Amino acid sequence: MVLRLLSRSSLVLGLVTLSSLSGCALFRPEPRLSERDCMARVMYFESNRSSEEGMVAVGTVVMNRVQSKDFPGSVCAVVGQRNQFAPGALTRAMTEPKSRERAYRMADFVLRGARHAQVGSAEFFHTAGLSFPYDNMFYTAVAGGNAFYIKLR
Repeated sequence: MVLRLLSRSSLVLGLVTLSSLSGCALFRPEPRLSERDCMARVMYFESNRSSEEGMVAVGTVVMNRVQSKDFPGSVCAVVGQRNQFAPGALTRAMTEPKSRERAYRMADFVLRGARHAQVGSAEFFHTAGLSFPYDNMFYTAVAGGNAFYIKLR
């Protein structure tokens, strides 16, 4: 067997080629998040972590978006939309065990059909206490540190 040194570009190309092979343990891509994981993560990072009501309110907005023709049709696609939810909601570590457990419990609750009644059909929210100079925002609820609203057309 003859060994020869590879140039840096050949080595990188070889690694890229290897990474595209399915079943290669060294280069297996990160597992995809489940709808449950995506819902729990957005609830954890977007609501006041101690508020179950706030988590359900955030989950209600996510589900309203999933059902809307104006947004993607899955929880993970909605949560992963650029500039829509907390940066890193799908990637940062959920470091508070009790809050993480609560978020998964509330995610299950919402994914089984529970909704926050006051949030209603709202598809948007922002941090409570902020104000905006727009006249097309109809507020429906405040929960978990967020104000929920419907954009009037």
